[in-house]
Amino acid sequence: MPAIVQVSELAVAFPGAGDGWHHVVDGVSLTVEEGEVVGLVGESGCGKTLTALALFGLVPEPGRIVAGTVRVGGEDVLAADEKRLSALRGGVAGLVFQEPAQALNPVRSIGFQVSEAARLHLKLPGERTDELVPKLLAEVGLEDPAGLARAYPHQLSGGQRQRVLLACALSANPRLLVADEPTSALDTVSQQHMVELLEKLRERRQLSVLFISHDLALVGRLADRVTVLYAGETVEVAAREALFDDPRHPYTRALMNAQLRVEGGGSQRLPTVPGTVPRAGEWGRACRFAPRCPVAFERCRAARPALTGLENGRQVRCFLASDAEEPDGKR
Repeated sequence: MPAIVQVSELAVAFPGAGDGWHHVVDGVSLTVEEGEVVGLVGESGCGKTLTALALFGLVPEPGRIVAGTVRVGGEDVLAADEKRLSALRGGVAGLVFQEPAQALNPVRSIGFQVSEAARLHLKLPGERTDELVPKLLAEVGLEDPAGLARAYPHQLSGGQRQRVLLACALSANPRLLVADEPTSALDTVSQQHMVELLEKLRERRQLSVLFISHDLALVGRLADRVTVLYAGETVEVAAREALFDDPRHPYTRALMNAQLRVEGGGSQRLPTVPGTVPRAGEWGRACRFAPRCPVAFERCRAARPALTGLENGRQVRCFLASDAEEPDGKR
């Protein structure tokens, strides 16, 4: 059975100065198998959200996908017309946006918004959606679902709105759930509850899940496999245990070293990855992580490594793992 998500060498660009195009994603490859949970991790500005939007054909104007392939549920997203994309969105794949306050319509009731995908894709009549909505709200862990169905977004807390978005995404029984930073606005306890809920939903509904986060520890709890992005490209892909036991890319190791450890007590300096992600389009022709990398050498500053397959499905973009380099350098 083909993977439910297949992305290869994705590039997304926006108009730049003059007639040029400004690449903000350039070199993302990603696969999600049926029934699998894949974590997509990286700092802000690495291209995680744009990659998620590209899966649905939702790259915001005037941006466009300028290279690569994107297939979701067997559908060629780049070749699909609007009718086929509408069938994909919600029907095959549900998207949980990062900002629930912006994603929910303030003048529509929660019940109307949760039932929207079911009305569109399952063609359920009104009485059936009236029954479905409280069940969905209860399934995502919300109390008094019948009352919440009559409420409006401004009457809910941030955590409740996040769970409402999850219910919206599940409304039409999709095969794939794409959760874009669903825990970023939550406190630590609520984050753990959200991860536990996603685990239960994955098992109960036999879902494939793409879990997007900057928090490697949360991804490690949920994911079967992890894809690491840096500066608009995939730099490492590995099974969860392999990645955490033996990270091969220096950026992956830096992310792991930046996790705050509770054990030991006393005050700690907040761990960080030294330096900053380069601005999109200012990557140059070399390894994009080289300016921040503690083990970079001369070749890293002169050529861009290729994403290379290693053992057991692992992929790494680093000259310490493979001699292969990209032929084109900067696009």
